Amino acid sequence: MGGAVLLLVIGAAAGFIATRIMRVETDIITTIVIGMAGALVGGLVLRALITVMGLMAGFVGAVLGALALIWLWNTYGTRR
Repeated sequence: MGGAVLLLVIGAAAGFIATRIMRVETDIITTIVIGMAGALVGGLVLRALITVMGLMAGFVGAVLGALALIWLWNTYGTRR
């Protein structure tokens, strides 16, 4: 029971953050489903990268993280 509640809370949080970043208006149920599905897809992709690439997955993750930070900086950072 506790695991299901935790999954709903994490799914709701992840869905809320993702829908706000992408500027999508959804109801609570859709937001939770988006978050839970995103966690599933993200976990599968990460496991596949680690399996296929081994240690190179860390490098790919670092590059993707840097790209995400650059995008966030350009989108929400200080304007010149």
